[in-house]
Amino acid sequence: MLPNYVWLFTTVNQTQKMKVKIDTKEKFHVITVMESTLTDNIAAEISEIAQKFLTEQIKNVVLSLTNTDTIDSEEAARSLVLLQHLFYDNNASFVICNIQPNSEEMLEKLELLEVMNVTPSESEAWDIVQMEEIERELLDDEEG
Repeated sequence: MLPNYVWLFTTVNQTQKMKVKIDTKEKFHVITVMESTLTDNIAAEISEIAQKFLTEQIKNVVLSLTNTDTIDSEEAARSLVLLQHLFYDNNASFVICNIQPNSEEMLEKLELLEVMNVTPSESEAWDIVQMEEIERELLDDEEG
């Protein structure tokens, strides 16, 4: 059984690059970014971490940006959209929650917020994951 949560510090040449907390729930993993700014490099690392879950039994991911005040580039924001599409292409859910006002403003300005699966809280993200799981099961039954 996986531990309830794992602190992950990625390092390159003994320099800490990013801190995340990964909490495994019954139907999804919560990745909480422990950085105040979402940069291109951090977004790429989140993508790398999240994609590994696509090969596991629990594939769904909730990305919590509760500690992330800003998104510093359009590329970082767009990488989250691409990651979400990758998850849906692989029959898994990817939901972003707890977006802070400055980050939300950036996503709105880039017209990305309306194409992203975003909720105000982790609890609501859980609800979306459950609904999407049921939807996938129903679609599989119809196709079968």
